[in-house]
Amino acid sequence: MVAVLRTEGLSKRFGSLHAVEDLNLQVEEGDIYGFLGLNGAGKTTTMRMILRLIRPTAGRVSVFGKDIREDWIGIMSRVGSLVELPAYYPWLSARKNLEILRLATGGLPRARIDEVLALVGLERRMDDRVGTYSQGMRQRLGIAMALLPRPRLVFLDEPSNGLDPHGINHIRGVIRDLNRQEGTTFVISSHLLHEVEITANRVGILKEGRLILQDTMQGILARTVSGLRITAEPAGRAAELLRAQPWVRGVKAEETGALRVDCDPDAFARANSLLLQNGVTVSELTPARRTLEEFFLST
Repeated sequence: MVAVLRTEGLSKRFGSLHAVEDLNLQVEEGDIYGFLGLNGAGKTTTMRMILRLIRPTAGRVSVFGKDIREDWIGIMSRVGSLVELPAYYPWLSARKNLEILRLATGGLPRARIDEVLALVGLERRMDDRVGTYSQGMRQRLGIAMALLPRPRLVFLDEPSNGLDPHGINHIRGVIRDLNRQEGTTFVISSHLLHEVEITANRVGILKEGRLILQDTMQGILARTVSGLRITAEPAGRAAELLRAQPWVRGVKAEETGALRVDCDPDAFARANSLLLQNGVTVSELTPARRTLEEFFLST
């Protein structure tokens, strides 16, 4: 795969505050990259440096294989972004706002405006003044602005802000469709970890300005396995047998009657064999997983 975004030693200091420190990100073509971190971890600062909205203290950024300092205008013509609050003229309609952006961008057909407004679900309100819009509608307009030039790479900072569940589902579908059908690469900063879990294929976790983990979603989820969940009869006998094994660190009964067994993945088959050989009937034996949120909070 081709890296469409790479940062090397990217750092930003505000006085004595190290907002971002020695950041080495890699986003490959066709990724939906989930960028996670607590408030203040440095996610927005990182995006702003990549887009040259602020200057880094150190490090370099390459987009499409080129240093952004060398061909910023050419690179940004293929990049869309919504970072922090969308900028718009509240006394103009959504269509007029996008017309101004189209003229500033140059080379886009006028029909693209209606197309992108329909894409984000604003086709019925496109001629209404943006000042009359709800927060969720303004967020949709910001996403439409980011998508207007048919970018190859899109940065979305908390794209679900202000959206109701229907809106979140709609925008999720837009991201997936553009990624699948047009190969658009997305970098999405979000505090909605479940959304990242079901949307992204790769994830980077930022903590106090440092990238502490970067992996595929499959690799991240593999790390969330935390033992076994077993439903067996008789449950008491199963718990007694398992607790006696040196490779079992603990057994806890859930309210459902299932057993939560703390052991390593290579002991899963051994646990099943142990119970069957001792006359215990096993009706369920599955890996017990932490949610992405639980994993994130534990890192």
